[in-house]
Amino acid sequence: MDEQKIFEAMITILKPYTKDAALLERATKDTHILNDLKVNSARLVDVIIKCEDVFNITVDDDEADTIRTIGNAVELIQAKLA
Repeated sequence: MDEQKIFEAMITILKPYTKDAALLERATKDTHILNDLKVNSARLVDVIIKCEDVFNITVDDDEADTIRTIGNAVELIQAKLA
């Protein structure tokens, strides 16, 4: 799966957890999930679980700790799918 498709899937996954969905309209790979999208840390766990389900991957705790931006998530998912 290419980077753009993973990015688009991440936007869809993040929608229910983002306080202001309009923020996702101008999101980039550099968008910080907690700071820019106002997703709280407990919800970030839900986002990661949803990613595991959608992409059929497993993300361990150390890997989850590296996810700060949408780009971090895309890169991790891409590596897992390779």
